[in-house]
Amino acid sequence: MRLWKEPAAGQTLIAPSILAADFLNLGAEVKAAEAVGADVLHLDVMDGHFVPNISYGPAVVKALRGATSLPLDVHLMIEPVDPYLGAFADAGADGITVHVEATRHLDRTLEAIAALGLSPGVAINPATPVSLLEPVLHRIALILVMTVNPGFGGQSYLPNANAKIAQARALVGDRPIRVEADGGITPKTAPDAAAAGADMLVAGSAFFGPADRAAAMAALRSGAAAR
Repeated sequence: MRLWKEPAAGQTLIAPSILAADFLNLGAEVKAAEAVGADVLHLDVMDGHFVPNISYGPAVVKALRGATSLPLDVHLMIEPVDPYLGAFADAGADGITVHVEATRHLDRTLEAIAALGLSPGVAINPATPVSLLEPVLHRIALILVMTVNPGFGGQSYLPNANAKIAQARALVGDRPIRVEADGGITPKTAPDAAAAGADMLVAGSAFFGPADRAAAMAALRSGAAAR
């Protein structure tokens, strides 16, 4: 099973979300993220069914795999999910995260992801209780806490997000499971997310929006370190 790299002591991983990148220049966008020290690339796959938006599929993941050596964190916001696991594994994903709300047989789905040699993750929507993940903790490498309602970038960090992250961190305990916060992450919200227990932050507009990507990364790292 391939796992995300270990951060430096006290450092939170930063995962730029390709959803906010310039799609006409994805290769250059990925290179820019890599050049300024991104730890992971976050790939939001949306089907217009499970969430009210459509993004991209395995072909784009494969193209990005050829453009970078960074880990590819593929977040599947699709339903059904099981028929597509193999396609995203073949495209070059390092980890696949599925929503607890999108599959009836979560344990089996996570087992299938691990059997493909990838890091299994589970995402929870804002209204989903963290306690639902307790039966599958032995299967997962990552819990993704949605800190906005899924489907669109550029949303504001939800008021209850810190409490959800803290609940996920408490559930994880001393297990080697990452807690990822996804949605509304900016230099202003990063300190709270990190303080609540997130050790991986997904940043879309806050990273790809500014023209100066090095400054954007520095601001996010500074925010995460200010927890």
